[in-house]
Amino acid sequence: MSDGAISQDEIDALLSGVAIDGLNSSGHVGNGPTYHFDIPTLQTMADALKPKLEENINKTTSVTFTCENPVVEQTNRDHVLSKLPEVVIGINADYNAGVKGSHLYLMAPEFALKIFQLATSEEASEVDDMVLSVVSEFVATHISAEITEVESKGNASGLGYGTPETLNESKAMIMFPQGDFVLASYPLTYDGNAYTLWECLGGDAAEGITRALGGATADDTAGLTPVDLGGMNAAAGGAPMGGAMPNMGMGMQQPMGGAMPNMGMGMQQPMGGMPNMGMGMPMGGMGMPQNMGVNMGMNVPNVQQLQYPNLQAGLNAGEQGNISLIMDVFMEMTVELGRTKKTIKDILGMGEGTIIELDKLAGEPVDILVNHKKIAKGEVVVIDENFGVRVTEILSPMERVTELN
Repeated sequence: MSDGAISQDEIDALLSGVAIDGLNSSGHVGNGPTYHFDIPTLQTMADALKPKLEENINKTTSVTFTCENPVVEQTNRDHVLSKLPEVVIGINADYNAGVKGSHLYLMAPEFALKIFQLATSEEASEVDDMVLSVVSEFVATHISAEITEVESKGNASGLGYGTPETLNESKAMIMFPQGDFVLASYPLTYDGNAYTLWECLGGDAAEGITRALGGATADDTAGLTPVDLGGMNAAAGGAPMGGAMPNMGMGMQQPMGGAMPNMGMGMQQPMGGMPNMGMGMPMGGMGMPQNMGVNMGMNVPNVQQLQYPNLQAGLNAGEQGNISLIMDVFMEMTVELGRTKKTIKDILGMGEGTIIELDKLAGEPVDILVNHKKIAKGEVVVIDENFGVRVTEILSPMERVTELN
């Protein structure tokens, strides 16, 4: 970005709300790998979390919310956008230990305001930092319950997540997981009003939790030969080869000890009265050939190596010209002086004259963010009677990728 130009991929990313450089928070490029989502396993986890969500929100608000049956589904960004209001509260809390991957919660502003009003007994007409802080604390309790559920029911330990980042944004600006992901919808009601807490799990996070709970993931089927898949089918209830020969769709139910008729499979060698079925070796050794699945009509997956683009690749003339398409698009630029964390008790106790110590040292460069993503550093200056910032460093593409993780 130092030369002021961005590539077509970066333009598409900006327009679709995904991460710059085609990388999602899990580090995958483009559409990323294909995942196998074990929805029944994740649905069981959501059902177990239902009473815990009720307990947590009731404890936070001191009233009684009712949580209906949650719904877990495989979905994508466009489908989720159709469910959301134009402005939403997004809480990013990506898993970064034990399980890694994108983890996002969403709720309508009305729901956030209701939680704040009930928790603090204070009225709020719009979502501000105080409202976001209370919502973040509530969501953190639900994440802790989710981690406890996974660790107690599965074989994982030491699960952890990053500090929740809570935003009040247009739904088009929310950073969703790339490609297909898992959406868990928790319907809640209070005083006749219906609310929903949505949870989005990116592919890596969903498969990590599924694996911890003993469910099936893409790794369980990727690269398996037809022989392996046949063994898995037998383990699930299929008939063993040493007994009666299964039908196999050929209308046969004859024991293997007797003579078998020619099945049109290129039989060449006998085995106890049964000819070799053209599988490359006698059946007596019970060794299954690699081409058996092909001969019997089974689908063999086409596995290809993922090609990663070069982040340092130069821009051609066509890509440089495309920047003109979005020259008049407004983007929010923010200069961050520093951050700190306070308990709700400390925040409610603030008054005029309270001094808040930040995590930045005096004279240290401030961060320059575009749409809440760091792109540069600078130093604070005074222009007439206004504050300004002088850019001292533009982050390289690799540094920006690191900031996204």
